[in-house]
Amino acid sequence: MARSFDPDALLSQPLMANLATMSPEGPRNAPVWFLWEDGALWMPGARSGSSVHRLAQDPRCAVEIVHFDNAAGLLLHLGLRGRAAIRPMDAGRFRRLLAKYLGPEERDWNAWFIENIARIDDPEGRLIRLEPETVFTNNVSHFRTGPALAWPPAPEG
Repeated sequence: MARSFDPDALLSQPLMANLATMSPEGPRNAPVWFLWEDGALWMPGARSGSSVHRLAQDPRCAVEIVHFDNAAGLLLHLGLRGRAAIRPMDAGRFRRLLAKYLGPEERDWNAWFIENIARIDDPEGRLIRLEPETVFTNNVSHFRTGPALAWPPAPEG
């Protein structure tokens, strides 16, 4: 009884994504911020980061994004699958990614966070790019209301 929805409904929001990668020890999962741009999902990484290392060894990955609002009865799941590529840091794209989560005005960003965690000028910085081979949506917002009142509303007629 799941319904589909426009993936942009989640891709445009500052939600957490989960990046699943392969490793010799088994699957691994990491929460990430993301930016949907130019038909690809862009996620921050570092040259020495574990996700970057695993994707360099095996680029197959999956990304899951879930929007859950219990009070509103909203449960949307977006899945992306494909092969990721590791790209050098692109300061402009990284700024747009940060603005999605931190707000549009850089002067309002937490200076400690930018200097220590999300360093825009970090030579170790990388961007993980996933141009999905498959995309699926799963809208199970009927868990509280039943299908007649699920988001988005059912088409009339």
